Order: sequence, then C-alpha cells, then structure tokens
Amino acid sequence: MGNDMHDQTMMFRAKQDDIVAASDILHTVYGALKEKGYNPINQVVGYLLSGDPAYITSHRNARSLIRRLERDDLLEELVRFYLEGHPSQSELK
Repeated sequence: MGNDMHDQTMMFRAKQDDIVAASDILHTVYGALKEKGYNPINQVVGYLLSGDPAYITSHRNARSLIRRLERDDLLEELVRFYLEGHPSQSELK
C-alpha cells in the first residue's frame, strides 16, 4: 500500500526552447484564426481537448505549426502564462 507508483509525484521540466516555440506557435495560430474570422480561443480549446487538427485553420500554415508540438507542451505554456501573469488574490494582499 505504501510504495505504490500512483502515490508518488512525478517531476516534469520543459526545455526553454520548447517554451519559446510553444509561445510563438500559439501566437501565430491565434492570429491566423482571427484573420479567418474564427474565435481563436474556442478553436484552440477544441483542438486541445480533441486532438483534431480540423479545429485549426490551414491559413498561414497554422495547422501544420500547431501539430509540431505535443498538446501537453501547449497546455503547459498556457498554464505557465496564466499563472505567472495573474497573481492570486492572496498574493495581492
């Protein structure tokens, strides 16, 4: 019961190059979706949840770009950006 692998926390570390690439790709995809008249947030969420690249336009090579990275890398970049850019209520006090 004590040494079960499910009880241990795994460490995950992204390389700095992966972080930059994910950020650049997300910005490019966002711009391409917006240019084509889509709601970029909804489309990216649809892609991240389903893995279906049809949510991303091929305009400006966005579909090909977003598929260069694993969805977990994209999610990590989104979580990092949000949490590092938005202090919690307790940090504001």
